[in-house]
Amino acid sequence: MGVQGSGKTTVGTLLAARLGADFVDGDDLHSEHNRKLMAAGTPLTDAERLPWLRAVGERLAQGGDSGIVVACSALKRSYRDLLRSFAPAVVMVHPHGPMEVVAERVANRRHQFMPPSLLVSQYEVLQTLQEDERGVTVDLSLPLEQIVDQAADYVRGLAAEEEPPGSDRGRVLGE
Repeated sequence: MGVQGSGKTTVGTLLAARLGADFVDGDDLHSEHNRKLMAAGTPLTDAERLPWLRAVGERLAQGGDSGIVVACSALKRSYRDLLRSFAPAVVMVHPHGPMEVVAERVANRRHQFMPPSLLVSQYEVLQTLQEDERGVTVDLSLPLEQIVDQAADYVRGLAAEEEPPGSDRGRVLGE
């Protein structure tokens, strides 16, 4: 989860590979209408975002035999709650840092429908993870490998805690 330019897709892709899971970029699940709005610099309303969040939730619920990692902004608690209604065990990884750092990243990249002008509105609505949410916030200024290490360690730690006694799976995940 996180604002544009925070590294969701890059971290998500590497995390999925590290965990042996499938990867889906949530941007690919946006409607053409939403893409056009964002490309024009118009932040989505909650009503416009809702079908997309449902599509992300459905994809999370489908999962896969090896698990799934989905890059998705999920900026508000209510958005994450909706995702959890589809996939109650979902774990959030939030690369987070100062807007100035992210703005520099966004200025140096090209995105098909997320102009830099939307960054301020994303920070305005961002609600960071709360204590009762399954997830980890990582400093996006760390080297990429460290971010992925922290995320993978967190996810593997949760998986190991949830394994029934005598299960070999937790040991394999820790190797």
